[in-house]
Amino acid sequence: MVLPGASELLSSLAARRWTIATSCTRRLAEARLRAAGLPIPQSMVTATDVTRGKPDPEPFLKAAAKLGFPASDCVVCEDVPAGIRAGKAAGARVIALRTTFPEAELLQAGADFILNSCADISAAEGADHLELLLKLVRV
Repeated sequence: MVLPGASELLSSLAARRWTIATSCTRRLAEARLRAAGLPIPQSMVTATDVTRGKPDPEPFLKAAAKLGFPASDCVVCEDVPAGIRAGKAAGARVIALRTTFPEAELLQAGADFILNSCADISAAEGADHLELLLKLVRV
């Protein structure tokens, strides 16, 4: 299942601005992306690329390095507490999505923002920056 707004968000971003850090294998990740009709990023960090998975920050540190940015300049979108903790430990800002866990658990894990879906995120790219606009809704 594709999260609402995921396709639109990814298509609005330049390929050099995003990647995926996932705990599944590359083969499975690519199959899932194709099945969902989502683009496959130029580079990806999968279970086969790390020695320590989430909640360790290694996946997000490697993903940021592949993009050429320090993790502190990155934003992680996650829907599980282990991923939120990994993003925070890497030094990134974390947007949590209300898809699989209650908001209280997402906050307890350290999420900076909590959104309903990717449809609540829009992006505007400048020459030297990327601006994310978030639709924050309390439920």
